[in-house]
Amino acid sequence: MNHLRFLHYLDEVARVGSIRQAAERLHVAPSAVNRRIQDLEEELGTAIFERLPRGMRLTAAGELFVSYIRTRAADLAQVRSRIEDLQGLRRGTVNIVVSQAVASVFLPRHIAHFRTLHPMVEFHVQVGGHRQALNALRSFEAELALVFNLAPENDIQVLAEQEQPLCVMMHRDHPLAAKAGKIRLRDCADYPLVLPSDEMAGRQLLNDFLVRRSLKLRPAIDSNSFDFIRGYLYYEQALSFQVAIGVMTDGGQLLSRDIEDSGFPKGKLILAGLRGRQLPVIVYAFAEYVSQVLERDE
Repeated sequence: MNHLRFLHYLDEVARVGSIRQAAERLHVAPSAVNRRIQDLEEELGTAIFERLPRGMRLTAAGELFVSYIRTRAADLAQVRSRIEDLQGLRRGTVNIVVSQAVASVFLPRHIAHFRTLHPMVEFHVQVGGHRQALNALRSFEAELALVFNLAPENDIQVLAEQEQPLCVMMHRDHPLAAKAGKIRLRDCADYPLVLPSDEMAGRQLLNDFLVRRSLKLRPAIDSNSFDFIRGYLYYEQALSFQVAIGVMTDGGQLLSRDIEDSGFPKGKLILAGLRGRQLPVIVYAFAEYVSQVLERDE
């Protein structure tokens, strides 16, 4: 299916906005990519790209044609999956974009379990926030997204969801570690805070709650890396916050405590896909598996 490979050249240029960068990612010569674009433009009788000083930009006709390419590629993946399923094979690739909180423990555990049932399945996992998740679904780079607090969108279908509380994280030597039970946010104000960045789900839950309260929690440090935040707790008597599913105890070195404050909101972990897109058989099977896990609250 060489014609599909050539159409992929055009799709890659549309994604990166450069013939040279697309050629590097495709491992072909830039002249080969440029020649295929010119052939397609001649066949269609119109320009697909605007040639700009700093790269390539799709024309209106190009937008339509790239949408056609991505839809056909998704349809072909589904047909291949059905053929393989008829043959008794469980091959295929699951493309999924996920929040950081599920990338460390939850997703590795359940992908590993799924692969014990279907060892020939491959996974491509991206870690990103809401914007990356929506872009990946809409551009057909991913079939599934597993992210927090995804706002309703007309073209996005929620496949499953699970409420997730926010927890206070600390080292086991922290003074509050000796406190049994839940912790009030007011208790946290006496210690340095290492908070997730504003775009992350845990920080948004915290901000939404505090905006209606007189209590102010100012971070000494904020970061978009959970690995950094978790690592920092070893070096200062600091506190952080994490949604429950993302808590990692590092073999007992770190502890988590529930938040006591009345009315503190919970986040929603959402499994979603592009509305109207028919998923390949193995992707649908993995979506069903994750949905059942979330329903069982594992």
